[in-house]
Amino acid sequence: MRQAARALRETVASAVAHLAEQTSKDGHVSVSRLDDHQPSAYQLAFLASEATSLDLVVAAGESGHLPAATMYRGAAEILRSARSRLDGHASRLGVSPEALDTNAVRDAISRGMEAAVAEDVLAEAKSLDTVGLPDEFSILAQEFRRFGSQVIEPHAENIHREDLDIPDEVIEGLASMGAFGLSIPEQYGGMQDDDNADHLSMVVATEELSRVSLGAAGSLITRPEILARALTSGGTEEQKLRWLPEIASGSKLVAVATTEPNTGSDVAAVRTAAVRDGDVYRIRGTKTWATFAGRADLLMVLARTDPDPSSRHRGLSLFVIEKPRFSGHMFEMTQEGGGRLVGRAIPTLGYRGMHSFELAFDDWEVPALSLIGGNEAAGRGFQLQMEAFAAGRLQTAARAVGVMRAGYEAAREYAAERQLFGRRLIEFPLTVDRLASMASRIAAMRLFNYHVAEHLTTPVGQLQASMVKALSSRAAEEITRDSMQIFGGYGYAEEYPVSRYFVDARVLSIFEGSEEVLALRVIARRILEQALN
Repeated sequence: MRQAARALRETVASAVAHLAEQTSKDGHVSVSRLDDHQPSAYQLAFLASEATSLDLVVAAGESGHLPAATMYRGAAEILRSARSRLDGHASRLGVSPEALDTNAVRDAISRGMEAAVAEDVLAEAKSLDTVGLPDEFSILAQEFRRFGSQVIEPHAENIHREDLDIPDEVIEGLASMGAFGLSIPEQYGGMQDDDNADHLSMVVATEELSRVSLGAAGSLITRPEILARALTSGGTEEQKLRWLPEIASGSKLVAVATTEPNTGSDVAAVRTAAVRDGDVYRIRGTKTWATFAGRADLLMVLARTDPDPSSRHRGLSLFVIEKPRFSGHMFEMTQEGGGRLVGRAIPTLGYRGMHSFELAFDDWEVPALSLIGGNEAAGRGFQLQMEAFAAGRLQTAARAVGVMRAGYEAAREYAAERQLFGRRLIEFPLTVDRLASMASRIAAMRLFNYHVAEHLTTPVGQLQASMVKALSSRAAEEITRDSMQIFGGYGYAEEYPVSRYFVDARVLSIFEGSEEVLALRVIARRILEQALN
């Protein structure tokens, strides 16, 4: 298995060297040249991510942290996917089409795909609750799992089908558990050890909440996480003392307004303007996909303080805007000076409950003290946003694992009960094989999540947060699709929650950095830059 993993790493290394030569200019990656090689760069990003995932799966299997059959099948799934990425792209990546057709790779895939291995995977994965989970976090996972089943689950389907607001008892319950303060230092009222940063608690809690409902629970602690990171990293002491304790306690709910209708994931192209006028800034522009903006008390808004568009990311700043809470799908606010803020929830296929808003700022006045970091931090908004987004991407990966777990568990339970042609579905080899694929991929993504959580504050960890987000989001979509398929016609009906899991999973590859932007402008670009330096 190690030889197969080495073959994938060597293939990635060869592709990186080749593409770095093709895309470099003056010793650095040229964005325009990289764009000329987008299909190859996209495949390289996923190949590199899969190579990292494979190394973690093999290491966990060898150390006993992952059951043997799950390791074999998980490795086979990764290698099969990696081999398929070379089809039609090998020559453009500068590698041989047979680079992953070695004896070691063929043997690893063959062994992992054996029927006996699939049966063993299901025996090992009767419950995915503890796979890869460090013992010291088991109680935390159990507490959030219990809260999810007792408090969130009774509301989850109705929230989705009727596009309702999240009940106060869910928000208040999570606040009482300290969920909103998992990433906030103790000195500011949070749960984080001041001297020992812990990102794994956030990952574990997010996964368990998302397993019950992505829209009604799994994303509730993401927005506080993003704002808290920005404040902790770049806020003044006065700002930290003012907002962090309220965020940690859940008394102030948070939304993030970054994306704009015409910019999408191109954050540096943000146009919303913040114009200084004495002791205030006037915000003008439109934001979209500001999830939870109606109920939120605090809006984290990325706006342009340098009016010169050519300044790109260097002209952006972050603001914290305070507002009242509004229920429902629409709100409008006015100020005495004529300022106006209108919010409209965007109807969505899934991911309901929090509601994703379009926000129109018309000379909305905010105190100059709302600028994160104060006057000296003007122009640092992009940097602070990206640092905060790394944690958000890891959280999205955890959300993806929670959703795919929900799909797998529902499909396995249904297959154990459903009779077809005189046999239970789970007795058919194809069902066993499909469930084994799902379980082993979930285990692999979980291991990757936990690994990134331990290294998030390092440059490598920040890159790998994008990697695991990209892989996990795609896996969630595919696994929930297979879950629906096991249900047959009932999977397409709203009689079972499995249809909700599928439509919720679809959003994961889009938000917190779309799959394409992460692959091209973050993962591939950074890997190639590293090769050139």
